[in-house]
Amino acid sequence: MANGNGKNKLVAALLAFFLGGFGVHHFYLGSTTAGIICIAATWLTCGIGGILPFIEFILLLLMSEADFDTKYNQRTPESMEFIFTKAQK
Repeated sequence: MANGNGKNKLVAALLAFFLGGFGVHHFYLGSTTAGIICIAATWLTCGIGGILPFIEFILLLLMSEADFDTKYNQRTPESMEFIFTKAQK
């Protein structure tokens, strides 16, 4: 379960599904620049950029608890780190 920073995978996935176009899941996970990029992509593409957060929602659901904990709870993510990118060490 959640260690260190206390981020929850299900909460992140639900935020990506319901508020992903606003980048809320990225702000929750600590990747602020990625959240701003999500907002800009959704706004500049008149909502079509909201497809990326839906894909990230699916990836979060498929991600194992151990991988999620390693990527978001045992370290601080980079500000430009998306769900589909590999964690930098």
